[in-house]
Amino acid sequence: GTNGMGILWLVFLNIAVGIFIAFILFGKPTRAIGKYLNAMTFPEFLSKRFNSKFIQYFSGLLIFCAMPVYAASVLIGAARFLETTLSVEFQLAIIILAIIIGFYVIFGGLKGVMYTDAVQGIIMFFGMLVLLISIYWILGGVTNAHTALSNMAPLFPASAKATGATGWTTFPTPGSIFWWNLVTSIILGVGVGAIAQPQLAVRFMTVKSNKELNRAVLIGGVFIFVATFSAYVVGSLSNVYFYQTTGQIAIQAAGSNVDKIIPTFISSAMPQWFTYIFTLTLLCAAMSTLSTQFHAQGSAIGHDVYSAANEEKKESMSMTRIGILVGIIIAVALAFILPAGVVAQGTTIFFGICAAAFMPVYICALFWKRTTKQGAIAGLISGTLMSLFCLLFTHQKEAAGIGICKMLTGKAVLFTSMPWPYVDPMVIALPISFILTIVVSLLTKNSQEEQKEIDAMFKAKEGETA
Repeated sequence: GTNGMGILWLVFLNIAVGIFIAFILFGKPTRAIGKYLNAMTFPEFLSKRFNSKFIQYFSGLLIFCAMPVYAASVLIGAARFLETTLSVEFQLAIIILAIIIGFYVIFGGLKGVMYTDAVQGIIMFFGMLVLLISIYWILGGVTNAHTALSNMAPLFPASAKATGATGWTTFPTPGSIFWWNLVTSIILGVGVGAIAQPQLAVRFMTVKSNKELNRAVLIGGVFIFVATFSAYVVGSLSNVYFYQTTGQIAIQAAGSNVDKIIPTFISSAMPQWFTYIFTLTLLCAAMSTLSTQFHAQGSAIGHDVYSAANEEKKESMSMTRIGILVGIIIAVALAFILPAGVVAQGTTIFFGICAAAFMPVYICALFWKRTTKQGAIAGLISGTLMSLFCLLFTHQKEAAGIGICKMLTGKAVLFTSMPWPYVDPMVIALPISFILTIVVSLLTKNSQEEQKEIDAMFKAKEGETA
């Protein structure tokens, strides 16, 4: 609704990176090495690959601490929908969602999450498809809808135009503030960051065979295309609907809260019966994402931190459930206090941190035998610390809101010249993490025992992926 059709580049990256590259290049090696190492979680996978308990502790704590921002963003999105379409109080909607999801994640475990994901995915697919077809039908067809949106370019908010926006159907001016925010934070941040999601690696490790991974490429590609393409197109075209019916653009009709644009469109334009069906669709999307997030959080603290130091399996399961509960409580608390319109921002923050911290180490773990424990640790720590530094001191959106930079230096951000206040932290932290992982690995060596184990590991990988 506010970024326009330029965000459709994210659909391309979601499919190219999140499906094809992730499943074809990363899926089979991750499954093979994970099976060889008998790893249950992503931190344990990295820990056993590099023979380092520190990596498991650090990765587990990072996931547990960073995931609530992402989870809170998803909770807010679902709760705003219930608030707008069904008149459920926002805070009550958050609590209801948290209780339902918490129940089946805590008592169902990973199998419970995967079974519910399958059912929810089918509902989401058809719900989003119907919504896409409906908006084109309401606006008189594809050509009429897009022509009308193009003609509305003069109505694009003046504040956005001042930062480089040019309309809903055209890309922002290259190098402008709007361009840097859209390209580095949303398109690259989420599109590239998807490959380093800990929960995705776990799915690869739990797949029974490579045939299932191959099948998932087609199914996942179609699903992601329909789900994301529909959401972004409907958000943009809702501007046409609202202008034709109320004389306002979408953000105005939604009360200046970007999280309410699609819910407001559905409650205004669609029949009541569809509102109920789409409510189920959106709840499925939120519950599918949240259940995976909460399970990853619980496993991070219960299995990767507690169990790594204690061998009591029963206590580990209890700690995992406690971790899930604590993660839910933190996410709910954040959902209550985070500002309006934070859903996309919270998502990009988490994806960016994961990309900078995990992607170089993950790629090297799968494809470069020469990577050392010291190199992996250097990449993991540098990616994390540089991401946090940029979030607190250089990236305008977060640094100005948190206020630590202002308190310490008297300035909202350290560097005020273009484009630095608007360059996403991932764009800076990810290359640094890659460089340090490679350089430190070249300056250090694996022991003979470690190299022998790595050679056996890669031989097993080649046998499984052949």
